[in-house]
Amino acid sequence: MAKLIVGLTGGIGSGKTTVAELFAEKGIELVDADIVAREVVAPGSLGLQKISQHFGENILLSNGELDRKALRDLVFSQPEQRHWLNELLHPMIRSEMLRQLDETCSSYAILVVPLLFENGLDRLVNYTLVVDISPQEQMKRVAARDDVSAEQVQRIIDSQASRSDKLSKADDVIDNHGTQSALIQQVDKLHQKYLQIAENL
Repeated sequence: MAKLIVGLTGGIGSGKTTVAELFAEKGIELVDADIVAREVVAPGSLGLQKISQHFGENILLSNGELDRKALRDLVFSQPEQRHWLNELLHPMIRSEMLRQLDETCSSYAILVVPLLFENGLDRLVNYTLVVDISPQEQMKRVAARDDVSAEQVQRIIDSQASRSDKLSKADDVIDNHGTQSALIQQVDKLHQKYLQIAENL
């Protein structure tokens, strides 16, 4: 197992994925919570079976996959259903992430988790790295990318830890208000830092 694990997070639309890909280009292995979350509800999985038992077959697409949009719409307006879903999926996601981290071989590994602090997953990592942008910029980017209403974006932002909360808990911060080259420079610098820490463990 890579001894050093860096938890990478940031609000919706902050550019976490772009930052994660920049680390991956350097040969650093990633474990992505969003990908793991899809794997635990893939067709034939226990997760999907329990969700369809609870919410009914209409939560499935015609090909047997989970209708993520229908589920999201359902749980966002009903806190008790969101709670049920979280209680089911979080332990599954957590144990699968740990299994995947255990198999990484790069100098250090990155755990990419949108809700790192909210779900207490920062306890699984040695360092936390927050990709930071302003809420105004988040709104602009997400609305353009996902073709959703400003109201829906705001609801998602409100359901995540506040910007100040994330920044106060972060060991490292990447400012993503600038250019791509500024972003690359910040990643390069942190990559060197993490390599050095990993060597000294």
